[in-house]
Amino acid sequence: MVMLEPAPSATPVSDRARYDRATAHLDGPVAVVDLAAFDANAADLVRRAGGKPIRVASKSLRCRALLERALATDGFAGVMSFTLDESLWLARTGLRDILLAYPSADRDGFAALTADPELAREITVVLDDPAQLDLIDKARAGDAEVRVCLELDTALHLLGGRVRIGARRSPLRTPEDLGTFAEAVQRRRGFRVVGLMAYEGHVAGVGDRVPGRPVRSRVIRLMQTRARTELAERRAAVVRRLRQVTELEFVNGGGTGSVESTVAERAVTEVAAGSGLYVPRLFDNYRSFHGRPAALFGQPVVRRPGVGVVTVLGGGYAASGPAGPDRSPTPYLPEGLHYDPTEGAGEVQTPLLGAAADDLLIGDRVWFRHAKAGELCERFAELHLIEGDRVVRTVPTYRGEGRTFL
Repeated sequence: MVMLEPAPSATPVSDRARYDRATAHLDGPVAVVDLAAFDANAADLVRRAGGKPIRVASKSLRCRALLERALATDGFAGVMSFTLDESLWLARTGLRDILLAYPSADRDGFAALTADPELAREITVVLDDPAQLDLIDKARAGDAEVRVCLELDTALHLLGGRVRIGARRSPLRTPEDLGTFAEAVQRRRGFRVVGLMAYEGHVAGVGDRVPGRPVRSRVIRLMQTRARTELAERRAAVVRRLRQVTELEFVNGGGTGSVESTVAERAVTEVAAGSGLYVPRLFDNYRSFHGRPAALFGQPVVRRPGVGVVTVLGGGYAASGPAGPDRSPTPYLPEGLHYDPTEGAGEVQTPLLGAAADDLLIGDRVWFRHAKAGELCERFAELHLIEGDRVVRTVPTYRGEGRTFL
């Protein structure tokens, strides 16, 4: 394991020069990860976690080499995966302690899992419904015990439940819901409850400092304060109830945006994070931490339609979630560029406006930040890892390894 120290601060101007020099020999589009920024973000996550281990969310990285880099850092332990196929692949290629954080209907995958005791020891699956147990049993190809993690619905309910704030995930909400389901799992031959997961996305994934929206920011902060208090009490009660049924190996919670508040709960034994290593643009709107953009993509200038405008190749890499301007990538370097509001980010070309356009020539590169983290890797087969002003290694993304898990 290695211990990281925060890297020296950088400036956008110096970063742009470094990225341009490092990738001058490459044709665009090109995706890069600045290793100094990646490592500085890892060190900051470890600091924020206050001694509790960080489980790396693989969906936010989608690159095995960078998963391994994070896991080699003191303070990180285990993987939070997003499909069963991915989980099996990671375990077969040597990664350990994999928590599949989303229920699966992959019958072939469950057949492989139950047929191989070694895989079954390394992979824990999230369940929240008896029908999921039935699906696994019908797919069984062996007697390997399935390690089960239960998921708690973390949503905040207000006005007697008439208002719900939070993702619609697990149907299990109360200590009795979780306890009853845990007892049903324990009674099933070939299953064992080992953990609890509770992802408070309305805290971890919602920025509390919305640019130009002070009233909205205040409302978000009030909501999150209420949500943290309510969830801490309920999560602790759920853990007490589950410990009447079984010994829990772990209690997982949180995400990049809620690390401090999640690890402050005594009931939580580990926190999940992944986006905080790349720091996409949706993480600019938090008061509690400030990361360094580490993952970028560069698009070449292919046209100069007029004064104050250039056109780059493609770039319309929208992120998942409710459609809106905040799901588009952001022109990042050089500073001072913005989209034409009548066109936005295009499928095959993207006009960019601003005074900085007049200093760009055909073939120059504009650097963008994706709105979210790992989804960028669904557009690129490889990532160029940069140290200083050099590409020191080029590594495949999941897509580059021929793995498309969604």
